[in-house]
Amino acid sequence: MHFFDIHNIFFKVLNYPLSYLEFFGVLSGLIAVWLSAKANILSWPVGIVNVSLSFFLYYQVQLYPDMFLQIFFFVTNILGWWRWANPRPGEEDKKLELRVSFLERKQFIIVCLIGVTGTVAVGATASRLHEWLPMIFALPSAFPYADSFILVMSIVTTFFMIQKKVECWIIWIIVDVLATYLYFVKDIMFYSIMYAVFTVMASFGLWNWIREYKLWKQSAV
Repeated sequence: MHFFDIHNIFFKVLNYPLSYLEFFGVLSGLIAVWLSAKANILSWPVGIVNVSLSFFLYYQVQLYPDMFLQIFFFVTNILGWWRWANPRPGEEDKKLELRVSFLERKQFIIVCLIGVTGTVAVGATASRLHEWLPMIFALPSAFPYADSFILVMSIVTTFFMIQKKVECWIIWIIVDVLATYLYFVKDIMFYSIMYAVFTVMASFGLWNWIREYKLWKQSAV
């Protein structure tokens, strides 16, 4: 378990001690998101590696909602891998994988409502974990509501990513900007940089998925 200790330093960058855990978590995360932006099915197995490493990191910096989120991501990476590889009849693209599509407006409004109510509920719970389970959570949750917003919206948009909905990238951009700030404040500098890069990748993913949708529409005519 020494590899998973955030104090086990791999090397230093500008006097910032970078652990093995943070380095390989960032590396696998960047690769997974880049593959997602390219609509490459290999993003899912690489994502499994990333969330496994991130689980241990978030626990050690008291970002408990983010820690629990990795369990969800582990399961959904498996589901997403299967869903993209096994589209229903009529959902295929030229690679015989699930094609890109858009959400209905009603679905997007529901997403916004879930984001607000879910953040309040999960944030209230996260802020009390150190009181309810002091043997597991010795320190209070850091930024419970901001962290909970990341958790709730990441869950929602992951389901849309599994279905290859274009709007998932809009939500990811918002989540990534907030996460960049949050991890900077918590002094997980390389994770903060990673999420800044994620923001750029998500912008590319939004553009690329819209382009793929238009190309499919043209070929379907």
